[in-house]
Amino acid sequence: MMISIKSPREICLMREAGRITAGARTTARQMIRPGVTTEEIDRAVYKYITGCGAKPTFLHYNGFPGSACVSVNDELIHGIPGKRRLKEGDIVSVDVGATYQGYVGDCAGTFAVGKIDESAEQLIAVTRQSFFEGLRFARSGYRISDISSAIQDYIESHGYSVVREYVGHGVGEKLHEPPEVPNFGRPGHGPRLVPGMTLAIEPMVNMGSAAVRVLDNDWTVVTQDGNLSAHYENTILITDGEPEILTMADDI
Repeated sequence: MMISIKSPREICLMREAGRITAGARTTARQMIRPGVTTEEIDRAVYKYITGCGAKPTFLHYNGFPGSACVSVNDELIHGIPGKRRLKEGDIVSVDVGATYQGYVGDCAGTFAVGKIDESAEQLIAVTRQSFFEGLRFARSGYRISDISSAIQDYIESHGYSVVREYVGHGVGEKLHEPPEVPNFGRPGHGPRLVPGMTLAIEPMVNMGSAAVRVLDNDWTVVTQDGNLSAHYENTILITDGEPEILTMADDI
């Protein structure tokens, strides 16, 4: 397994890719309200990314038909944009990627459609915070599973389930690069973190069982028990000190 260590030039390009990707996530969040279709969100993401001089990474990736994955309620990831209209009380996970001069940014977030149940709000908040719990260990000298273990401990301490089948990953010239970054595991295992690594850390959390299945469209992953699911992701850079979040926006 060859892990890419980014040069200063590559880091500059990753920062710009990350900035554009974060902006696309913000654009999607601002679109989310009752009556909007998932296709309309996707079009807004496409327009924003291309308007910034980048390419939507997900569009046609392994045949995926959208610029964003838009997943509603029990849909964990890879929701295909279409005619579905959002309604009050839904929660929506939006996963976006932008490729700028050959380098990729990748991020996601789960958002409320109007007023949602307190239990759904809590799921979203715990999923987001679990990323930051893992981030505390995204420092030079720690190992990948130190991040994974911190995420799992936080999620399970709140009574939620960690999805096993899908994990975070390295990111750079490709959307998915080594190493894998699971959201579960014992600390002290896996590759040691060094400055110049760029990783997409992405907790995927179920309100009920951890079991998931893929729909007949061969893309969309849903919870097996029909309970809600949430997703939060940022691309980060390992440095000599604190990790740098390359896809962070002030409002997300």
